[in-house]
Amino acid sequence: MATPTIASSSLPAPERTALRRPLGFPVGEGAPGPVAVVLGTRPEAIKLAEVVRRLGSAGLLVHTGQHYDAALWSDVTAQLGFGTEPVALGVGGSSRGQQLGAAVAALDETFARHRPSCVVVQGDTTAALAGALAANAADLPLVHVEAGLRSFDRRMPEEHNRVLIDHLADLCCAPTATAVAHLRAEGIADERILLTGNTVVESVQHLLPPAAERDRVLAELGLPARYLLLTLHRPENADNPDVLRQVFGELQAVVADGLPVVFPAHPRTLDRMRRDGLGDLVDAFTVIAPQPPAQFLALLERARLVVSDSGGVQEEVSVLKKRLVVVRRSTERPEVMGTFASLVPGGLRLGAAVRAALAEDPQALRDVPSPYGDGSASRVVVESIVKLVAPF
Repeated sequence: MATPTIASSSLPAPERTALRRPLGFPVGEGAPGPVAVVLGTRPEAIKLAEVVRRLGSAGLLVHTGQHYDAALWSDVTAQLGFGTEPVALGVGGSSRGQQLGAAVAALDETFARHRPSCVVVQGDTTAALAGALAANAADLPLVHVEAGLRSFDRRMPEEHNRVLIDHLADLCCAPTATAVAHLRAEGIADERILLTGNTVVESVQHLLPPAAERDRVLAELGLPARYLLLTLHRPENADNPDVLRQVFGELQAVVADGLPVVFPAHPRTLDRMRRDGLGDLVDAFTVIAPQPPAQFLALLERARLVVSDSGGVQEEVSVLKKRLVVVRRSTERPEVMGTFASLVPGGLRLGAAVRAALAEDPQALRDVPSPYGDGSASRVVVESIVKLVAPF
């Protein structure tokens, strides 16, 4: 099945639903329980931050522990201003299947203790699937933020996760018209689909430092004014030493041509590099620790070009108007292909794709709108949650 591509200008204004009662839900008999927001990774935290802030005291934040490294969790949440300590399940550090089973069991106990009015999950992670399965087991309404994304690539574990979550969800909050079309094609009823835009827009707007602070981030890290920003963490790249060798080799040629490569190395990728003895392949790069969200956005905004296998980066470049080469076999975000991004599998074609992207005028993207909406997605999501759990 071909993935339909919808031009950015075709995204209509998100549907609005009336806010039916204040989000500080009343306490007492008949009052709805808290809204459980289940997340486990850095990208989920970033994209759900504004939803959590808007829920305020009505929200119950639950962290499964899928990301537990300080650089991927505590350093992230310190910037996001959640305002509340999450219920920490601590199920990270094991295989995907073990994490899923442990998270579902721990969530089942958490939901029995707190009895939420509904459960909110985001994206396609193991934590999101665990939240969806636990909500279904506890007979709780489920809201899926960023629903309807499809790569049509069954080799991706995330593809299975997102399909399962969408079909369990009572409300699928789709970020684009393309995502809506995917949901409808799979027989999901229109009353379970809401076009919201993507919460990434307001996350970037909230977190991006002012220009002077971006200068300071680069200075503190000792970075030049012109560089290529690289991120890699997906199994198809990080778990394949041959692919890593080819990716790093292609980018070494870019450094030789005079463009430095800045590489905030994901812990997963570093582990694989150490295991396979590949550390010397990045000697020509500037390897730095994973950055908190605001600092990373500063690096992203100042980069001459971005090379990444991240889904979130594909969205963020559309807000920041940057050019991206996506190092993957497939993508679930076709909306940015041909404008902000191009797609190339990890391997010997990467160098040519990077040089082609560098040859394009970076200013050409300045007036290209993001396909992910106008920055109101979190408000629309929260209004829809209120309508779902507190109807009059």
